[in-house]
Amino acid sequence: MYDIVIIGGGIHGCGIARDAAGRGLSVLLAEKADLASGTSSASTKLIHGGLRYLEHYAFRLVRDALAERDVLLSVAPHIIRPLRFVLPYHRGLRSAWLIRLGLLLYDRLGGRSSVLPPSKAIDLTSTPAGKPLQASFSRGFEYSDCWVDDARLVVLNAVDAAARGADIRVRTEVVSAERSSGCWRVELRDTVSGQGETVEAQALVNATGAWIAETSARRIEARPVANVRLVKGSHIVVPRLFEHDSAYIFQNADRRIVFAIPYEGDFTLIGTTDVDCTGDIGAVAISGEEIEYLCGAVNAYLAATIAPSDVVWSYAGVRSLHDDGRASAQDTSRDFALELDASRGEPPLLSIVGGKITTYRRVAEEALHRLQALLPSAVGPPWTAGAALPGGDFPYGERDRLARALAAAMPPLGPSLGAATAERLARTYGTAAHRILAGATRAEDLGHHFGAGLYEREVRHLIANEWARTAEDILWRRTKLGLRLTDAERQRLETWLRVHGAAGASPAT
Repeated sequence: MYDIVIIGGGIHGCGIARDAAGRGLSVLLAEKADLASGTSSASTKLIHGGLRYLEHYAFRLVRDALAERDVLLSVAPHIIRPLRFVLPYHRGLRSAWLIRLGLLLYDRLGGRSSVLPPSKAIDLTSTPAGKPLQASFSRGFEYSDCWVDDARLVVLNAVDAAARGADIRVRTEVVSAERSSGCWRVELRDTVSGQGETVEAQALVNATGAWIAETSARRIEARPVANVRLVKGSHIVVPRLFEHDSAYIFQNADRRIVFAIPYEGDFTLIGTTDVDCTGDIGAVAISGEEIEYLCGAVNAYLAATIAPSDVVWSYAGVRSLHDDGRASAQDTSRDFALELDASRGEPPLLSIVGGKITTYRRVAEEALHRLQALLPSAVGPPWTAGAALPGGDFPYGERDRLARALAAAMPPLGPSLGAATAERLARTYGTAAHRILAGATRAEDLGHHFGAGLYEREVRHLIANEWARTAEDILWRRTKLGLRLTDAERQRLETWLRVHGAAGASPAT
């Protein structure tokens, strides 16, 4: 008998699993595919308050998200970093005084920070951020938020949950869940082997994101979740468009905003769109119209133009938003809602609707608060605000020093490959990178080199400790090396996984 069974291995499911396991509860999390295989790896990869939400007077949402921004930066300094945003002033759109007022309010809601400098007006004609822009943009503003490796944030929550006793099951589908004899009976099926299993739980959490209404209606015998709006957001990645390390936030005539963010060193990430989604969620993809829209948004500001042919990668995700009746997708609230079904003393069902990746930890705390009085087991106090995620147990600002230490400990790989690999390992695994390199004194000790600094030793680590099973898991979620490996190198990885990947595919929990 588990205290809680969680359906869904995205950011909310893994965040709740970690929080609950750390409070002494027995937890099983079932994810039908890979961790972060849905919307949680398809975000704009920002930890932010949401500057544009101020226009909708969502002051509490912005304040809460900004508070979480500082918490998450402190507990995950390897995968989260400060990022300065440049907002060029576009005459004819939002007025300069309105932007400045919004930024001052943003600073005020975020409070003082020793790490993130406040906003300011800038002269674009005399700063590096102005060089890639068209000459007509001479005024602008700067403010601070943070960037995150979203998929790794999910995985690290799952890793910590497992270390605290949670049972994390990937490629495990919840076939059905029904109340019986005072508990939930949950039927599971391993999607690889086809093997079935039935478990019992005191409480059930539906954290399936975009699939929440479908899961509620077809797999859980309870009151269906209502008022869900599905909105698709798409992104493109192109070769690097500017040399500095700041990001841009561009206003459009439709009052939407588009980000252009430095990405993986040699690329620029551009997004996002907001389009109501009505088709097959599992087959969602960026449309040609969205690609044209994102290219056009950037071309309205930068001197050098881009075209759809410049896109090297694209992705799309579907957000499940709490439908507040607003006409447009972009105006629908990004706040979360918790729907609790626990009538007549029956075992509780908690459904997570909406929410931002930035506030996932608070969602987990609120979920445990709502369930606490309904569980027979004792529930410990909140604890995650000051607890580092795996690999994040070092002071903020020390990541570069960690990278240098890794480079010194790394076997000789050649000057360029060695330094780049050490830096990547530091920002991917933090202090846990030492486990990957332990005992290696020669390049041969790292095993087969698949390309771009990805060695067999790291692949085995991901299989044994992070539930990775496929090349896609490794190249697009655990790392972003899919942007760098050639087709032949990817094929070699896939071939190696077919032979060796089954060993250690399920981490010890």
